[in-house]
Amino acid sequence: MPPRLTAQDFDQELLILFDAYVHGDLDRRGFLDKARRFAKAGVTAAGLLAALSPDFARGEQVKADDKRLTTERLTAPTPSGTGGIRGYLARPRAAADRRLPAVLVIHENRGLNPHIEDVTRRMALEGFMAFAPDALTPLGGYPGDEDKARAAFATLDQGKTREDFVAAAAWLDARPDSNGKLGAVGFCYGGGMAHWLATQPQALEAAVPFYGNSPAPEQAASVKAPLLVHLAAVDERINAAWPAYEAALKAAGVRYEVHQYPGTQHGFNNDTTPRYDAEAAAVAWERTISFLKRHLA
Repeated sequence: MPPRLTAQDFDQELLILFDAYVHGDLDRRGFLDKARRFAKAGVTAAGLLAALSPDFARGEQVKADDKRLTTERLTAPTPSGTGGIRGYLARPRAAADRRLPAVLVIHENRGLNPHIEDVTRRMALEGFMAFAPDALTPLGGYPGDEDKARAAFATLDQGKTREDFVAAAAWLDARPDSNGKLGAVGFCYGGGMAHWLATQPQALEAAVPFYGNSPAPEQAASVKAPLLVHLAAVDERINAAWPAYEAALKAAGVRYEVHQYPGTQHGFNNDTTPRYDAEAAAVAWERTISFLKRHLA
């Protein structure tokens, strides 16, 4: 297997273009047109896009058939949303007869892809019952292709999607194998969703947003759950809104901690792409697990 590429192997302007593409501000053609000026030494714009795109097999840390876990695909009823949201549940096999703290794992803006399923298994190995809903359920679920997933995601009724996640959280919390304490961990879009869920009445006991959009500052007064916020260093799209929200959290007396990781890009925890930063991701994960165990155990 060739060496893993890192963010340092790419021009920062190209990384910003890729971020715009990932989040729908540029389509594929637009990215390729703008990326051509970074192509050199026989590498085409299409080759750059391929190099920056996820490699799920390379990022897998916990195999889908890991004998330490039990996993299943379930549907949480969402009567105020789209009617039901499918998801992936993972539990440690050794705790089959125990009630466990529950964690909602919330994906990026491509639905429940193999990377987020892997993160869900990682969370279960830490002693949690982890459930990852798929916001693309009403459109047939994650389609197995990142471009198609991103395009489908843009067509979702976000009001209905938010109701789906509220209902999924309540369903997970109420399961008989839950200890009645619920946290959420989300990445990018999922980070924004984790932030938002923390503003909802009795939704969570703890929330961990990774580089997610902040709610409007006036919503901060509704946050009752403690927050652990992870931010990248080079991520103006997300970071620009954080100071106002942080000021509102302070004014409301919300318990929170925030960490910004030097030299990192948006998506630094995603080990399927070159934006992954192994050192920062390891520290952020250790902090996340410690935080969740403290507040949910």
